[in-house]
Amino acid sequence: MPVIPKDIKERYENLAKTIDHYRYLYHVLDKPDITDESYDSLMQELIGMEEKYPGLKNPLSPSQRVGGEPLSEFKKIKHEVKQWSFDDVFSFDDLKKWDEKVKRLIEKEPSLKGEKLEYDCELKIDGLKIILKYKDGKFVQGATRGDGEIGEDVTENLKTIKSIPFILTKPLDVIAVGECWLSKKELAKINKEREKKGEQLFANTRNAAAGSIRQLDPKIAAKRNLSTFIYDIDKLSLRAERGKPETNEFPDTQDKELKLILDLGFKENPNHEVFGDLESVEKYYKHWEKNREGLDYGLDGIVLKINSRKIQEALGYTGKAPRWGIAYKFPAAQVTTELLDIVFQVGRTGVITPVARLKPTLVAGSTVSRATLHNEDEIKRLDIRIGDTVILQKAGDVIPEIVQVLKEMRTGKEKPFVFPKKIDACGGDGKIERIPGQAAWRCVSKNSFAQQKRKFYHFVSKIAFNIEGCGPRILDVLLDDNLISSYDDIFTLKKGDLLSLPRFAEKSVDNLLTSIENSRKVSLNRFIVSLSIPQVGEETAIDLAKNFGTLEKLRNTGVEELQKINGVGDVVGKSVYDWFSEKENKKLVDRLLKQVTIESVKIEGKKSGKLSGKSFVITGTLSGISRDEAKNKIRALGGDISESVSSKTSYLVFGENPGSKFDKAKKLGVEILDEKKFKKIIE
Repeated sequence: MPVIPKDIKERYENLAKTIDHYRYLYHVLDKPDITDESYDSLMQELIGMEEKYPGLKNPLSPSQRVGGEPLSEFKKIKHEVKQWSFDDVFSFDDLKKWDEKVKRLIEKEPSLKGEKLEYDCELKIDGLKIILKYKDGKFVQGATRGDGEIGEDVTENLKTIKSIPFILTKPLDVIAVGECWLSKKELAKINKEREKKGEQLFANTRNAAAGSIRQLDPKIAAKRNLSTFIYDIDKLSLRAERGKPETNEFPDTQDKELKLILDLGFKENPNHEVFGDLESVEKYYKHWEKNREGLDYGLDGIVLKINSRKIQEALGYTGKAPRWGIAYKFPAAQVTTELLDIVFQVGRTGVITPVARLKPTLVAGSTVSRATLHNEDEIKRLDIRIGDTVILQKAGDVIPEIVQVLKEMRTGKEKPFVFPKKIDACGGDGKIERIPGQAAWRCVSKNSFAQQKRKFYHFVSKIAFNIEGCGPRILDVLLDDNLISSYDDIFTLKKGDLLSLPRFAEKSVDNLLTSIENSRKVSLNRFIVSLSIPQVGEETAIDLAKNFGTLEKLRNTGVEELQKINGVGDVVGKSVYDWFSEKENKKLVDRLLKQVTIESVKIEGKKSGKLSGKSFVITGTLSGISRDEAKNKIRALGGDISESVSSKTSYLVFGENPGSKFDKAKKLGVEILDEKKFKKIIE
């Protein structure tokens, strides 16, 4: 590495400070003082010096804003300070109720007597929450909110945003919180380019910002000209300077904190005001509700924070939100659509949530095909019926919900909904019960949700629909957020449904949707396997597929004919017949057939061969050959595969950890083959 001359080092340091000064003027204060060409010229000189003298380059150099090398994945990080989210209100009456509650709490606290009650009002930017960490005034880490306790490390992407300072104006240890956003002008430019390439367009600025920050390649984020507004400081500590003590004192009011944010070099939204009464707050709210379209960034409401930090600290937090603040949301966009059906989603605790299946419709920037109905009482309150035309909105512009039934649109064909006494998703006998004193119902069986999850995991597995990238963690999120409650829901997922979920980056969403699309064609045996019919595994499904050829013949076959099939028998045959006889299962299959195509594929195997008439069971883990390879070889030589050991089994092939099948084969006198003996037979 070449030695860096003193004058070069001084020139470089001066260049870096100058570039950062003009960055601050342009991207934070919106007051450019030199032309873009002049700024670019300074940057090119700095990059040239770094190329000639690599020792000059450091992680906080202005050159690092162009984007580094792509990451393989985002690392999870635990937030040093828990990230809260504000509770929402959607009307002035609800705001007054919140205010009354706050005042009651203040009155109970003697230390707050005489403390001035004011409201700091800020615009609620529709973007992605980010958390910035500084050590000695230097930017060291940036993260997404995640679940409030664990977020994703997106430092490299945030470095590309020019409104984020690499070095603060003071050597502070700081954790700053704000919103990352994309301008409407930039969204139009990006969508124009994506349209030319035949790519799916972003529905709104929030989705575009979230998708950009979750790109594994920082160079993509760098091209999208993202910006930020910082609105809060979670931690503040100034290390002791010569002759001065260390301090970690926060400003005593919210508006002073916003001034400090600006003084430190961050960009903050200038449209904040402090009011002494709710009537003035309402005027502020109405003004921005009316004028938000004139802004170059998305806006979905305002945020009220009690201005006094002393009051804030005394009121504290609930389990999920601060008591001293509230988000006052603008009315959500509303559309009408048709309610096609009501199904059920079973939560982790067994609580049952009715979910409306809707005719897909675009609302607030994304396509919605389902919405929660909350509980039985809500269905009765709305008098909602299957076939109704309903008004749909996104509460807080995020969660779809039905707010009204257009009864004048009824034709008489609508069907009143009656809460059932049992549902299949609860497992066992499917019984459900209403929780005493609540509007909610729950499964009587305590293992219902675990069973449901296992069935979904099986449905997407390699031996069934083989949907790559849709593993247990992804399915858990989709189930918990009520995006899926039945297998066929997987094939109706839209990009807009997924982008707002945690850990769903734009690229991963695209990959998942592509994988789902690629899985729409499936062989008959894999389709049968996917249904989780009791007693029916991979080999039984192959036997059924070979014997019937089509799903239609299988589902309409009597129990006696099923029981006669070799490899099926009495117990399995009755299980298959009973499953296809269930009304809900029939509906499920019909819905799936609207989403997928069952391919007619030739099952490998032939009856003529040296293993013809021989039946094999494989158990344990084989080391020199995969289980699939072993099965294919047996079939190619005319043999059959069975899943269970019986007196008709010719051979049991075993590997490591063979389990109970080994013991049963030994008891029945079935010939047992280790891997070495098995290979001799098939060679």
